[in-house]
Amino acid sequence: MLIALALLLLVAAGGLVWYLQPSPEEATPPGPAVQIQPEDPQPAAPRYPVAPMPPQSTVLPDLVELPPLDDSDSYFGLALVDLFGREVEDLLVDSALIEKFVTTVDNLTRSHLAERIRPVRSISGPFIADTGDDTEVYTLSPDNYARYELLVDLLTVADADRIVDTYRRFYPLLQQAYVSLGYPDGYFNDRVVEVIDHLSATPEPEGPVLLTRPHVLYQYADADLEALSYGQKLLIRTGTKNMADIKLFLAELRARIAIGN
Repeated sequence: MLIALALLLLVAAGGLVWYLQPSPEEATPPGPAVQIQPEDPQPAAPRYPVAPMPPQSTVLPDLVELPPLDDSDSYFGLALVDLFGREVEDLLVDSALIEKFVTTVDNLTRSHLAERIRPVRSISGPFIADTGDDTEVYTLSPDNYARYELLVDLLTVADADRIVDTYRRFYPLLQQAYVSLGYPDGYFNDRVVEVIDHLSATPEPEGPVLLTRPHVLYQYADADLEALSYGQKLLIRTGTKNMADIKLFLAELRARIAIGN
């Protein structure tokens, strides 16, 4: 979660957003299919390089060497619990935590996010849509917003500097997972900044959020909202106040990681 914990904690609240989830056959694949040519030029330098953590020394005597990516789940999970408390522990999946974290971040700008690639579990609970005089139009109930408050509170009280230090600590594994997605010349931190910018541009609806239900699943009645990315729809579903708090959190983190050459 780390830099994008705000986004992934929201993904955990999937019990409230089931109405916009795709079926497995509609899910977005984990990453793009990229053909790697031996003749490819050297990759460009990262736009936003991440300063590595100092090596184990008297400065950081307790710094333990990072495990291999395949064995990193428990280590990464403990780091997250240390940052955000025991409330996070039950949300984390049991396997491929870093790989799913990276894949989720990459997919937040797309239209769907498959459940199988999420690094966090769904929070159970009914989705609440209010009905009015028009039986074909529903309203997203404000009662849903309260379900996000605990998760948003974890962000607002977190120490941003500690989050960034942990992000830097695990960045080699995050970058390895990102390359494995099919981005041999890409840099994960550059992608994180892109995703933060994309989510920060999420529009704020004026008035109640209206829904339709053409089939089993709900959709936004406003075609412009329905056309937004998965991550932007998620932010809207948290409510105006929660979305403002999340955007503020992301802006603070962006200022710490988007340091160019």
